[in-house]
Amino acid sequence: MPTLSEFNILDTHVIENPYPFYQALLQQAPLYRVPGTDIYLVSSWQLIEEVLRNQKDYSANLTGILVTGADGTAELFDFTAFGGVVDAIANADEPVHSVHRKLVMPQLNARKIDAMEEEIRQWSARRVGALVERGAGDWIEEVADPIPVLAMARLIGLPLVDLPQLLDWAFSGGAILAGTTTLDQLLALSVSTEAMNTYLQKHMQGALAERPEPVSAPNDLTEELVNGVRSGLISEREAVSILVVLVGAAGESTSSLTGSAVRVLAEDALLQQKLRKSPDLIPNFVEEIVRLESPFKGHYRAVLHPTRLNGIELTESARVFLLWSAANRDPGAFSEPNELQLDRAKPRDHLGFGRGIHFCVGARLARMEAIVIIEELLSASSTFFVTPNTRPEYVPSIFVRRLRRLPLTFSR
Repeated sequence: MPTLSEFNILDTHVIENPYPFYQALLQQAPLYRVPGTDIYLVSSWQLIEEVLRNQKDYSANLTGILVTGADGTAELFDFTAFGGVVDAIANADEPVHSVHRKLVMPQLNARKIDAMEEEIRQWSARRVGALVERGAGDWIEEVADPIPVLAMARLIGLPLVDLPQLLDWAFSGGAILAGTTTLDQLLALSVSTEAMNTYLQKHMQGALAERPEPVSAPNDLTEELVNGVRSGLISEREAVSILVVLVGAAGESTSSLTGSAVRVLAEDALLQQKLRKSPDLIPNFVEEIVRLESPFKGHYRAVLHPTRLNGIELTESARVFLLWSAANRDPGAFSEPNELQLDRAKPRDHLGFGRGIHFCVGARLARMEAIVIIEELLSASSTFFVTPNTRPEYVPSIFVRRLRRLPLTFSR
């Protein structure tokens, strides 16, 4: 087993295949300080649950992130030094978090998600069918990225014709949190993020102008947030911030999930055939992909007060990074943690969508999209594989496990 000193969290090979690093963390230092920073990686299931239970000492507010310094090493970029904090929905603390969550959940319940399935299936069948018909193409560009962004636009009430611009914006937030981003790149990304913020602000202002009174039966998330503003539960600024977070989270999570799922299938023809013969196993397959290739590798928490974790003193200037993707392979929580098993007794008992009060609000939608897309892919093709002399390419990020390229060749 390599020692932790042999790993650099920002190295390309660690980002492409982080699992040996995670194994070393779990065995040697489940609470690990990133050298040169006051940021700690939390990798074990037990310690992550301890942090999640302690809302008094740990805040979900995003107050700082890892970036790549001028010398190529990791350093902290402190948002608070510039008066900035992300504190909407997934990054909100109680009691604000509950207000935000209750406003968006009516559009993410089982009935609403079921109603979206037919349209998502049509998008999937059309895009997958065209790709299979051609015999080869990039799964990410043609399916994995656009369908989740289209679903997000429909959910929020944004024009679907804005897809090209929304595709760019949906992944800019993840790029900011990548850790591999330099300060110069961060500045360029902030321009894109500000453009998205302006777009969503105009969208919200237009919705408020059109609806001077609360909406009796909201049709989308924008109308739910309009009701929140009209009733005084949230400000217009909060409504826009919630939309900004949702645009990024919806795109990143499902693109990452469907990309990883199809990569695994492309590398295992026998698994493809098993799922074609037994499509009832597809939901469990999706859960195992969420566990093994967690779309979000981790999320930050800010330390509010001096506290102890795993016997180590944490100061109130520290941040912890909860490594869902490491805990999902913790042998203390799973038998054969690195193996894909379609018959796990509790397939949803993982941290791939977070846990506790901040459990992903869009988990139901992400699951449905992934199942539908995989069903359409398996039914449209007889087999598929990674195109020879190419390889899958991952986004260089410590934050997301998302493919930016997956060249496939198909047989009908």
